[in-house]
Amino acid sequence: MSTGWTEITADWKGEQTFTATNANGGQVQMGTLDGKPGVGPMQLLLVGVAGCTGMDIVSILKKKRAELTDFQVKVRGKRAEDYPMVWTEIEVTYLLWGNGIKEKDVAQAIHLSEKKYCSVGIMLGKTARITSSYAILKPGEPAG
Repeated sequence: MSTGWTEITADWKGEQTFTATNANGGQVQMGTLDGKPGVGPMQLLLVGVAGCTGMDIVSILKKKRAELTDFQVKVRGKRAEDYPMVWTEIEVTYLLWGNGIKEKDVAQAIHLSEKKYCSVGIMLGKTARITSSYAILKPGEPAG
């Protein structure tokens, strides 16, 4: 675990638009730039939950030798009506495609991610009620 600082630089592009860059050169756009919509700052927190828990789930299931063929994490949230309008409810839905994926392995992976590993979700859980659900689907099966 790193004890150092993590740095992000956000460059103003005019109006309400910023381009944020991390130390490795990764970028994200907030606001509309050249007619292309970006992701809002509060939405980025939901993106963070999806990516954080998704990486955990893939890592844990890989160790359990689960044969994932596809995986999707959907996150939606409700914000408080008054400022600072923090997230108050967050729902996470995990859609896993593959053959022979064990329900107990998925449930355990989600539990470990939500309670131990996903720092983004654990941090947001201080202000929001976070709930989750999952579905295990056969390869090619449409998400219901």
